[in-house]
Amino acid sequence: MLGDSLPVAIVYDFDGTLSPGSMQQHSFIPSLGYENHNVFWREVKDEAKARDGDEILTYMQHMIQKGEITREQLQEHGRELPFFDGVSRWFERINAYASGRGLNLEHYVVSSGNHEMIEACAIAREFKHVFASRFAYDEHGHAVWPAVAVNFTNKTQFLFRINKGIMSSWDSEAVNYWIPMKKRPMPFEYMIFIGDGDTDIPSMKMVRYQGGTAIAVFDPRHWEEASAQSKVHRLIAEDRANYVAPADYRENSQLDVTVRGVLGRIAREAGVYTPPR
Repeated sequence: MLGDSLPVAIVYDFDGTLSPGSMQQHSFIPSLGYENHNVFWREVKDEAKARDGDEILTYMQHMIQKGEITREQLQEHGRELPFFDGVSRWFERINAYASGRGLNLEHYVVSSGNHEMIEACAIAREFKHVFASRFAYDEHGHAVWPAVAVNFTNKTQFLFRINKGIMSSWDSEAVNYWIPMKKRPMPFEYMIFIGDGDTDIPSMKMVRYQGGTAIAVFDPRHWEEASAQSKVHRLIAEDRANYVAPADYRENSQLDVTVRGVLGRIAREAGVYTPPR
């Protein structure tokens, strides 16, 4: 039986979750003259360590130092982003499933990747809001400085923004206002976080602690690699995620069945849907 529509959210990391690898590696880093994107990221890590700096701020600075960047250029790279199997049809199908169970499903991104690339990608219209790292631009439209840097630990503040209905990155006062849990627009227990591992652990842990669900995904093409199996082993052994599945968004995949199961449980426990007998 259907009741009042219940707000529910799926919050995605982006790199390694919806799109394989890092979003910069597919066309942006090659455009800088790198034959191997790992060299770029090694330079970032070395510089961050040498300066005892934040790795996200360092990679954004590295992007600027390697050449002039405009929003339009980053958007052009975003239009070329590839996705895991099934992503293009995932949203319509999972929205219909949720709606049939009395749920109003919203989708969000919280990513350390570039906002400018995400906003121009093929699935950008599916997200109610995107929280991601982005640049500030000068009067000529060139990127000059990081305006927002989303790192591994501060991702959790953006989950609270979603929880409280604050669709901005700048408002530090509103996100700290006390709001009774029952009056928050998107309760954590109705939130599903999907990420790809180590960098999402603080978010997974926080969502689980608040009563929501954390799902870790991995690139199925790299499953035979020891590092991929070790990551999955740690996530399970250390009780970081509720579920682990390949990043395969096709109908009836393990991830599809898992998410539908979680949505069904939310609907049943909230009393907005009673499965037929």
